[in-house]
Amino acid sequence: MIDNFADAELPDQLIAFKYPLPRLAAALRAGGPVKIVAMGSSSTAGRGDVVPYPHRLEMHLRTETGNPMIDVLNRGRGGEEADKQLPRFDTEIFAEKPSLVIWQVGTNAVFHKDDYNINDVAAKIAEGVARVRAHADEMDVLLIDPQYVTAMLRDEKAELSERMVALIAEVARQARVNMFRRWALMRHWHIHNNIGFDRMLDPTDDDLLHHSDGSMLRVSKGLADAIRNAPVAPPST
Repeated sequence: MIDNFADAELPDQLIAFKYPLPRLAAALRAGGPVKIVAMGSSSTAGRGDVVPYPHRLEMHLRTETGNPMIDVLNRGRGGEEADKQLPRFDTEIFAEKPSLVIWQVGTNAVFHKDDYNINDVAAKIAEGVARVRAHADEMDVLLIDPQYVTAMLRDEKAELSERMVALIAEVARQARVNMFRRWALMRHWHIHNNIGFDRMLDPTDDDLLHHSDGSMLRVSKGLADAIRNAPVAPPST
């Protein structure tokens, strides 16, 4: 039986979005087909028997909005970072004309730290957000930061992880886009809800990097809640 993480809180102060998602909100109000593109690495693509968040997000949104025509297109590729994802934007994001782009990014810059300069990665993230924002009349964008797991807390990676999270938050702040604070949420589970890494991690993952099915299920629920409860944009004049 899957661990449903019922004891893992989803506090508003951690998951609530700051900014509206006007393009997605308009598409949902219309009641017809709604397209969301999820760009990212293995947390998006999926690994082994763990159901990735795009599939679960799609199911949550369909159920909670009553619209069975919401599609979340999974454009994740395991091991990729922003530098490899940016060249895919034209064909795998913009060509799809989604109402919302979700970009999960930053983990591999820390996990494969010898291959990256995280300031350069942050610059690539800012570039990607700007490219999506150039289509702001068509689509919204939000970022998902790294996961709080053992592999990201080992040795010197803990400090680097915190820095990566802060850099992504700064990109989001400057661009005035939402960030789903996965790092802070999972840290809350571990520290305040006493949920061990043995539950948060995929038991088949020797790298101690990837979500368990239960933690991915709960993250997906938190993301769905944050999207549905995003602030409402003021009426245009």
